[in-house]
Amino acid sequence: MLTGSAGLAILFTAPVASAQPATETLIAQTNTIETTSAQSETLYLNEDRSYAYDLEVERAVTIDGLYLPVGSLIQGSYQPAGDDGLRYIATAAIVEGQTYRLNATSDVIDDQKDPRDTSGGAIAEDAAIGAAGGAVLGEILGGIDLGEVLGGAAAGVAVGNLTADQVVVVEPDEPIVLYAN
Repeated sequence: MLTGSAGLAILFTAPVASAQPATETLIAQTNTIETTSAQSETLYLNEDRSYAYDLEVERAVTIDGLYLPVGSLIQGSYQPAGDDGLRYIATAAIVEGQTYRLNATSDVIDDQKDPRDTSGGAIAEDAAIGAAGGAVLGEILGGIDLGEVLGGAAAGVAVGNLTADQVVVVEPDEPIVLYAN
């Protein structure tokens, strides 16, 4: 029994937390998918049409919890971008035979003069057509001379280059980066 002003004090202590650095595993988050064309040949695509082609994942990545290993197929299409090119719109990913919904797009892939129309062979063909035209014109006007043939050849090259179609060229090994939405 306690009497007077003296009292019994009981001290309860909790264990003291030590100040140790926390170790966390950081997982890099990304919204980009590095791909290339799944086709083995070069594609020449008109900028005013849509084309359904697959892409192939080049670097493993996890997008919104979906793991895409190297070689996974991305389904979608090249679609007109409205500013002189096409944009790839991805709608699905195929991983180990399973299809998963995917919403990703590429930057605009710019168009260019069709390299099939501006290659050395195409230029030579345009020159030959122009030279023949110059020769015919010279014959009609009273005789063929070298100037008319050369002038026709130069005109053929110029017209062939100016009238070359604009296309989007997709090489099989060209990187196409998709951005998940």
